[in-house]
Amino acid sequence: MSITVAIDCMGGDHGPAVTVPAALAYVRANADTRVVLVGQEAVIRPFLGDAPDPRVSLREATQVVGMDESPSLALRNKKDSSMRVAINLVREGEADACVSAGNTGALMAISRFVLKMLPGIDRPAICAILPTMKGHTHVLDLGANVDCSPEHLLQFGIMGASLVGAIEHRDRPTVGLLNIGEEEIKGNDVVKRAADLLRESGLNFVGNVEGDGLYKGEAEVVVCDGFVGNVALKTSEGLAQMVGTFMREEFARSALSKLAALVAMPVLKRFKARLDHRRYNGACLLGLKGIVVKSHGSADAFAYGFAIGRAADAVRTGVLARIGERVAQAHPHLETV
Repeated sequence: MSITVAIDCMGGDHGPAVTVPAALAYVRANADTRVVLVGQEAVIRPFLGDAPDPRVSLREATQVVGMDESPSLALRNKKDSSMRVAINLVREGEADACVSAGNTGALMAISRFVLKMLPGIDRPAICAILPTMKGHTHVLDLGANVDCSPEHLLQFGIMGASLVGAIEHRDRPTVGLLNIGEEEIKGNDVVKRAADLLRESGLNFVGNVEGDGLYKGEAEVVVCDGFVGNVALKTSEGLAQMVGTFMREEFARSALSKLAALVAMPVLKRFKARLDHRRYNGACLLGLKGIVVKSHGSADAFAYGFAIGRAADAVRTGVLARIGERVAQAHPHLETV
């Protein structure tokens, strides 16, 4: 199976300086993948090197969506942006997936406009991986939808379970609902109704999951609205940065602590690797009629490579078909894609 990934080379804080080396490295390591580098050719070409790879092609795009640009303006006025052209390649079948580190709101708006939604799905959701004591968990939504109905949360559960089922070959991944308590009486009316729908859905619903349950690995998929999910994500990122800073400060406090740091270096390196947020880079925009993956805007080439890998894995494992089948089971009157 040959996979083609369209790369929005101009998106993100670093643009082609990160996106192009990451794409080239991924292609070298994965013989089944080719990439289309989308953006301003004059800016991209200096990062390609002297030995062109036949599995790497360029597609010119004259415009760039700014990181702080209004999504509506980007949708209306930037029809030849690298982001729009990359997504168009997916719609036209020239690429199997798109990866962008650009403006999240614009990426969501353009993807939804160009690719449309899967039957039975009302809104796309951002789904990312977080590390846990048992490995990792998939959490959605992480910011695409601030206000959600119980039906939306049910759809997120279906999409998340389909993603995990496809990529990790799990028949019935566990699904939890992020809440302020484990008891069924906890939460607002939307969350309590969503819990009822999830119990009746046929998913492997394990009930409510509190915030600490995210990192205990109490569920393989955790569902929440985008407001709660984004706060949880950014809080987690801030905590990880604080812990890292405190550890560096303490090990640098005296000559003895610096010596202790040298002795503990192998353990510290393993600890850092387990919590390295770059290894979890790449959030899938689920619910669209196409694979779109959002990379963190500040990602380096190492992290961006993981986002490309997420996109390729979603194609390899048939995530779209799995979501369509699950939604069709929940809504038998719908036509599958």
